[in-house]
Amino acid sequence: FRSKQWYQRRVAITAGAFGGLLSCGLTHTAVVPLDLVKCRIQVDPDKYKSLGNGFKVSVKEGGAKSLTLGWAPTLVGYSMQGVGKFGFYEAFKILYSNILGEENAYLYRTSMYLAASASAEFFADIFLCPMESVKVRIQTTPGWSTTLREGAPRIMKEEGIRGFYKGLVPLWSRQIPYTMMKFACFEKTVEFLYKYVVPKPRSDCSKSEQLVVTFVAGYIAGVFCAIVSHPADSIVSKLNASEGGSVVSAAKELGMAGMWKGLGPRIIMIGTLTALQWFIYDSVKVAFRLPRPPPPEMPESLKRKLAAQS
Repeated sequence: FRSKQWYQRRVAITAGAFGGLLSCGLTHTAVVPLDLVKCRIQVDPDKYKSLGNGFKVSVKEGGAKSLTLGWAPTLVGYSMQGVGKFGFYEAFKILYSNILGEENAYLYRTSMYLAASASAEFFADIFLCPMESVKVRIQTTPGWSTTLREGAPRIMKEEGIRGFYKGLVPLWSRQIPYTMMKFACFEKTVEFLYKYVVPKPRSDCSKSEQLVVTFVAGYIAGVFCAIVSHPADSIVSKLNASEGGSVVSAAKELGMAGMWKGLGPRIIMIGTLTALQWFIYDSVKVAFRLPRPPPPEMPESLKRKLAAQS
């Protein structure tokens, strides 16, 4: 029994990592044009005044092809991050569930989701940070290198390894709250939808119907993710756009109002991204014959205890 359980957990973690690779890498690469304009609005709001204006100015200066700048570091970086984010989330969820025990894992499941997702994102961002540094520099620095194969060696030559990781702390500040909201809000929204919105039990829903619930819950979670992480995202963009500088100096230069520039396009981008990521992730689990487990139910032992107390 233990060997079977160990095998099932290992498959779940592997499927999570593979699903994360596909869901994060593909979706972030698909919205590179929107991400490029968002970063430029954050770094130079006087020139790129709005989403529409940002697209117009970018195309006028560099042509339509310029909207794909940074696609390679985006694909590589977010694919690696997806492996860490989803794979480690499954691993930490199993770990913390075992530590808490069945009853406490149910009672404190939201706290467990938050802890598992924060732990996973801590390591996932270490994978992402070098590529994020190259991506932002490509997208926001006029006259700089325009490809990953030119940009990465250039940063190493000019700034050393610090150039790749100087944005790690603000990246953690952006991504850890983002991921905590992404997983905890998603899990609770799925519970809510099956309990109050979907007119039949999850077990009676087809796989396609379950994936629709996944998409809706993912989009709702994505909106909240964008809001809680946006100030830190602006600091990351500002910090990676130039050599030198610090988190404090970037925050001072942006100001409180500047930290919220580009929120509109980011809500659109992150809402869509998060919904698609969860959709792709759950689709991969279905393909592995590991569909998302049903919403958590109270363990029988806890039901007996509560019945005895009443």
